[in-house]
Amino acid sequence: MTIEISHATIDRYNRPGPRYTSYPTVPHWSASFTAADYLDALRDVAATDDPISVYVHLPFCAERCAYCGCNATSTKRADVVDHYLDRIERELAMVTAVLNRGRRVTQLHWGGGTPNFLDEAQTRRLMGMLRAAFTIDPEAEVALEVDPRIGSREQVFLFRELGFNRISFGVQDIAEEVQIAIGRIQPLSQTETVVTAARDAGFTSINIDLVYGLPYQTPASFAATLQAMIDLRPDRIACFSYAHLPQARPNQKRVDARQLPTGYEKFQLFRQAIDTLTAVGYEWIGMDHFALADDELAIAARERRLQRNFMGYTVLPAPHQIGFGMSAIGDMAGRYAQNDSHLGHYQRAIDAGQLPITRGMRLSDDDIRRRKAIMHLMCNLEVPFDLSLPPDGQRLGDVFASEIERIAAYADDGLVEVEPRRLRVTERGRFFIRNLAMELDRYLQQASERPLFSSTV
Repeated sequence: MTIEISHATIDRYNRPGPRYTSYPTVPHWSASFTAADYLDALRDVAATDDPISVYVHLPFCAERCAYCGCNATSTKRADVVDHYLDRIERELAMVTAVLNRGRRVTQLHWGGGTPNFLDEAQTRRLMGMLRAAFTIDPEAEVALEVDPRIGSREQVFLFRELGFNRISFGVQDIAEEVQIAIGRIQPLSQTETVVTAARDAGFTSINIDLVYGLPYQTPASFAATLQAMIDLRPDRIACFSYAHLPQARPNQKRVDARQLPTGYEKFQLFRQAIDTLTAVGYEWIGMDHFALADDELAIAARERRLQRNFMGYTVLPAPHQIGFGMSAIGDMAGRYAQNDSHLGHYQRAIDAGQLPITRGMRLSDDDIRRRKAIMHLMCNLEVPFDLSLPPDGQRLGDVFASEIERIAAYADDGLVEVEPRRLRVTERGRFFIRNLAMELDRYLQQASERPLFSSTV
């Protein structure tokens, strides 16, 4: 890639802003959305024969990494996990009492935390609970996240036996100095063992997660990390930006902020990942993902039919997502709902026979239209004027004329090109895709202190 982006350009566009895993974004959801509202949404889903996606949050880790921004908790006790699975089982029963058992699932994802923290008996138990509650489609995407430090060849084969076909390994960085700084010591040999096992076991998709912007990362050290991952040749690589938020994530107070690459220095690391990975056959997908050219994500991106939900980029997401476990998010029947993020509160609500919803939102027609427009822009790098928007099929160009005018102004900086039937995001503009999406965000437009720009750094 030969696109030049100056230090001044990064400084200009580098402002806080949403990643748009949802729209409206979570801060705009309301605590007045209750379990009763969630039950209404489930009843609406039950009235259809739509397939669903299922997400299960497994928050446990042996030790909390210093950089981690996930909703996780550390424990050494197996019985803590057993008690948590007891609550998941009760939550499944409450949901399926409304949704009915046997609903067809086309996406299933275990996230964390560390899903492979569960031992074999616990892993089999959870999958058995899910199969008793739902019908998992034979062609479903069945995925989980794995920490190579506690993984093994035998465990990877167990996951494949239980029906998982997609697996994601957290690596972050291979440099020893970086690993010490983030509290995650992970020799490359551990990653090699589980990746080889996943390939031998027959997983259809292997993903590796990296993080840029970590303490002590340099272009030279990150080059070694990228090359090591290229040598493993996973189907996909995600390269996420580290967000240092110690007030929200107290574990991050262990990270020495003085050693973090920031601004243009951090941007250059991401640029390095793009240049390195695309040079060896990976295609840049969405904001921060890379896939081999024959991967279905890469094909969908080329054909402008890539989509995105809370579980990541996908080709054919189900219309409704149901979440289980603490902090899990549901997206169904035009509503968002989130479970309590505190483990004790979540478990006490389940013990009281209550669904542990703490916030959510019922989307307006305007929210639904803007969500479609934002997600299409984020995934497919265009604003097509003829795009049909739910719920009533209006054209994007008719509904959001003023927003299109604002986005078109970014052509002055070379971020978009104005074509007769669409605005097309340029290679330069891809680095600032969130800035463009924010022009479609009504909630930011209404805010008294609207962040004007937000980049990949």
